[in-house]
Order: sequence, then C-alpha cells, then structure tokens
Amino acid sequence: MASKTKEPENPDFKYMVRIVDTDIDGNRTIVHALQSIPGIGQRSAESIAYTQNFSPGEKIGNLSDSDIERLDEILRNLHERLPSWMVNRRKDIETGKDLHIVGSELKMTVKDDVDMLKKIRSYRGIRHETGHKVRGQRGKSNGRRGLTLGVSRKKR
Repeated sequence: MASKTKEPENPDFKYMVRIVDTDIDGNRTIVHALQSIPGIGQRSAESIAYTQNFSPGEKIGNLSDSDIERLDEILRNLHERLPSWMVNRRKDIETGKDLHIVGSELKMTVKDDVDMLKKIRSYRGIRHETGHKVRGQRGKSNGRRGLTLGVSRKKR
C-alpha cells in the first residue's frame, strides 16, 4: 500500500531552510514561511513575495540556494525597501532612522527598550517592573494573576 505522504518532486528539496537566523519548515508556502520570522507579518510577507516574483503558493523548500540568499539579504535590509509607514521601528532612539528589525534582533531590541524605560524610571517602566498593565488597559477586573478575587460570602 502506498504511503499517504507525497514525496517532493524536486530532488533538491530542502526540508529545513534557514533565513535570518530562523529555521523554517520547507513544506510551508513562501508567504506562510516568511511570517514565521519574528518581525514579518502577512502584509510584509506578501509584498516581498510579489515584488520579488515568487509564487506565493510555492513551497519554500523548492527555492534554489541563490533565491534563499536573495531572500535573506532582502529581509536583512527591509527598511530600505519598505515605505516609512510600514516599518516596525520608526525614528530609532539611537540613530533617528526608520528601521525594520527582524529575527532574534527584534527580541533583544524590545528588551533593551523596556530596560531603558525602567532605568529612567518612566511611568511605563515602573508599570513594567511591577507587572501591571502598561498601555492603559482596565486592571480592576481583568488580567488578574494568582488567586481569584471573586465575591466573597459573609461568614456566619
């Protein structure tokens, strides 16, 4: 009996592709594979696929090594290709430039920003330190951790 898993037709199929220090499953389509990279959303992934003439439904494992290197270079310099309203870090604190940060660098940048807020003792930094809501959300009845605070019945 034949197995239900279909073998890829391409003999050079890559089951794991590494782009911007992120391992990606080769069976995923290009648009979905790019979305698994931190800092790349659906809109960015689709615009990259269409502008670089990749078929969005093609599996990323079928791309040649040169195409993968080209994708990696595009993603590392994405802020040069995207309009300023589409980047994820406008007016960087240190450089003042519009940047689009992807990969593991994104996590480090966010951590550094939160640490800076804590260091300068801003309101947001203090909220981060104490573990409260930072962006003005309701905190009285939602987002509680630990013991549940419900209505307690008067003991007799």
